[in-house]
Amino acid sequence: METSTRKCTLYTWGANSYGQLGLKNAEDQEKPRAEYGEEARTLRAISGGGGHSAFITESGELLVCGQNHKGQLGLGHVSEVMTFQLCQLPGGRTVQQVSCGWDFTIILTDDGHVLACGSNAFGQLGVSPQTRYTAQPLLITSLREPVIGVTAGLRHALAVTGSGGVYQWGTGLLSRAKRALNPQPVPAHLSSKEPCLVTGLDQVPAKSVTAGSAHCACLTVSGDLFLWGSNKHGQLCRKETFLPLPTALDRSLLNGESVSAVHSGWTHLIAQTESGRVLTWGRASYGQLGREVTVNDSTESSLPSEVRTLHGATQIACGSEHNLAIVGNRVFSWGWNEHGMCGDGSLCDVIRPQPVPDLQKAKALLIGCGAGHSLALCCLKNSEDTGS
Repeated sequence: METSTRKCTLYTWGANSYGQLGLKNAEDQEKPRAEYGEEARTLRAISGGGGHSAFITESGELLVCGQNHKGQLGLGHVSEVMTFQLCQLPGGRTVQQVSCGWDFTIILTDDGHVLACGSNAFGQLGVSPQTRYTAQPLLITSLREPVIGVTAGLRHALAVTGSGGVYQWGTGLLSRAKRALNPQPVPAHLSSKEPCLVTGLDQVPAKSVTAGSAHCACLTVSGDLFLWGSNKHGQLCRKETFLPLPTALDRSLLNGESVSAVHSGWTHLIAQTESGRVLTWGRASYGQLGREVTVNDSTESSLPSEVRTLHGATQIACGSEHNLAIVGNRVFSWGWNEHGMCGDGSLCDVIRPQPVPDLQKAKALLIGCGAGHSLALCCLKNSEDTGS
């Protein structure tokens, strides 16, 4: 069996001020560093936030490390954690999905419940506004039907229910909404500190959601993409500066194709289409679109455009302004690189997706990004390829 000769390793790199790389130190890493060996083999999801990281194992356990000043690791305390530790959920629940915001974490359990921990300064936990922060994962009790997907933005969050409804909470978009819509009222989903049904998606069942620093995206069962929130960097592909309600992306911008997956950084979006094409749009100032854009934030960057290198990508992950992708079993990186999160040994932004040099001989299984850090689970096929 080939698998018996494979060595699976978790590699982490980039910003590490809070120990979010799990390397037992707080020094940035400009190249992938391996710390976790055989125990990493069982991982099935990786997520990162402002300064923290979270994994889900195949058995549904949640492992966390990094910044914890608001209790975003859910460990019952607010001390930084330099190595991955088990986060015990109330009732022994197992985890289906985890999404890390700037200083909070949203956890979806296998039985369709949602828990949250960390800062609640903007109502981003979806629990009582009297809770300023919590180091214990709290159940969001107002979500009364089973949830199938969650996402954390900078200071807001979204959930999709089994019936296809989308709920939003957290006031991270509120100040922009007020400025843009004045004197019109702000829709409730942009000002609610507890889950509020997003209006405008009534007849279109949702499949998944993703969020940026001040925008939201929803992918429907039929492959349409709905966008709302801030359009400061052209991330909504419209002329308006702010869209209060979900607005469908014109499929003609995608050559008429349906969308199979959508990913979001703080100010840019990446869509994968049914034929395997990968299109990017939004802010381009750090190379996060993976393509040359002549004038920053011009019309050119606010229209979806294909990045051919990424065709057929099997996974894509977005940090705040950098990205990872798995294409043909290899890890590619591009975008903002100030803390070395592109993993090429430099601190220069990467304009076009490039294979991460030190992972060229490895088969990539899983990737994840935090705001300024990167994580990848890779298998090396034989001992002489393992390196150090």
